[in-house]
Amino acid sequence: MPNTPTPHNGAKEGEIARTVLMPGDPLRAKFIAEHYLEDARCFNTIRGMLGFTGRYRGKEVSVMGGGMGMPSIGIYTYELFHFYGAEAVIRVGTAGAVAEGVRVRDVVAAMGACTDSNYAAQYRLPGTFAPIADFGLLSRAVRAARERNARILVGNVLSSDAFYSDSPDSLKAWRKMGVLAVDMEAAALYMNAARAGKKALCLLTVSDCPLTGEALPAEERQTGFTQMMEIALSLA
Repeated sequence: MPNTPTPHNGAKEGEIARTVLMPGDPLRAKFIAEHYLEDARCFNTIRGMLGFTGRYRGKEVSVMGGGMGMPSIGIYTYELFHFYGAEAVIRVGTAGAVAEGVRVRDVVAAMGACTDSNYAAQYRLPGTFAPIADFGLLSRAVRAARERNARILVGNVLSSDAFYSDSPDSLKAWRKMGVLAVDMEAAALYMNAARAGKKALCLLTVSDCPLTGEALPAEERQTGFTQMMEIALSLA
């Protein structure tokens, strides 16, 4: 492929699998590769955004960090879909609880992703685009979670451009519309997949509750969300 390697991804043609798991944290990508993949080999270290390809239960799978925010995951998934032949990207990320009843360590499957971002403006659509997950991946993830007796919630999330918002009550406004949790990447992933005609799913483990102040430590966010990882790997 003439577009590879890229300025952001050192992989050569054929080094990335058709299914890619994408945590935001590259160290979570390293953890998944070391603990779940056989014969894992590193294909990227550029900008510290580690990427690995190996085999999970006989199937080739890649895992790569995607960074924080829609511009970052937008770059990496665009290249995966358009330059590296990826057919499905499954985000395995973290989120903050928004809806009442959503608890720390719950798994949220983002059926749709609201956003306060202007990411969709590039498509020059004559209206508002609704970013959604691939239904096949979503339904299989729910089934895999139930087989593992994992608590999984399915619904709408908010992909926000602001982590430290100057509007402290904004999440309460989204809560009244039934939004389950807030992340910073799902909407861009879903838009990139839609534009490329590929598949995407965002699985999120709730790491904190912004409206109450409850939060898990950074180390647990990096290595502790194994239920979500195993659900995602089962979809490869």
